[in-house]
Amino acid sequence: MKVLKYFVYILSFVLATIPGFVKAQDSSAAKPVGNKWHYRVEPYLMLPSMSGQTGVAGLPLLNVDASASDIFSKLQMGFMLNVDAGNGTWALNSDFLYMNLEQDINPTTLIKAGTLSAKQMGWELAGFRRVAPWLEVGIGGLLNAMEIGIDISQNQVGGGTLSKSGKQTKTWLDPMLITRLSTTGSGKLYGQLRGEIGGFGIGSDFAWQVQAIAGYRFSKLFDMSLGYRIISLDYQDGDGAKAFVYDVNTFGPMVRFGFSF
Repeated sequence: MKVLKYFVYILSFVLATIPGFVKAQDSSAAKPVGNKWHYRVEPYLMLPSMSGQTGVAGLPLLNVDASASDIFSKLQMGFMLNVDAGNGTWALNSDFLYMNLEQDINPTTLIKAGTLSAKQMGWELAGFRRVAPWLEVGIGGLLNAMEIGIDISQNQVGGGTLSKSGKQTKTWLDPMLITRLSTTGSGKLYGQLRGEIGGFGIGSDFAWQVQAIAGYRFSKLFDMSLGYRIISLDYQDGDGAKAFVYDVNTFGPMVRFGFSF
């Protein structure tokens, strides 16, 4: 599967880029446990591509296959922010993502032309417990809010087209199980691999994410990192004219700017 290839690339990237990652278990002096809380604010930019299927209001399912250049050429607005607070043992994390975009629909046998508009908000709040210098485990909740609008010209038997449109808004919450593997110590280079699964039919039928980053600390205050992220949501609700389907993988590189205090 393509997503498994992405996972292998991500894991190889972190392990090959960050010296000492595979030896992190042997580092006994890193990440001291204490009561002092440290905070980190990290605005970031993701260059997303999207693939999958979506459909609303009983309209035909549409294949989504958009590259980063396609998305950014039609991007109306985007905002992404990660905030982390921890004391060495416990940590709280908030990750917020918002995108407002419009995409042309590729013609098919059924559809002559059309546009797909999407307003997507994802906010995840999670808590972590450190169980090893290099490993944290946690639970979280991922709040998804989607507004999908579709306008199409549908080919008719015998010739001609019929214009159809529909728009639906859905909000749902996915419980998530999360692990974070991080390099230890306070050197200039650092890395982190984060994986999570969830949904379990409570919100999405299945949801999962993988993030990998490798960064450089310019000072105690500021650092910068590059990474890659995959967000996969498989959500369906309703039927007939009220059917809403969002089975889409969003994936792409990231640039992150960290401020620690």
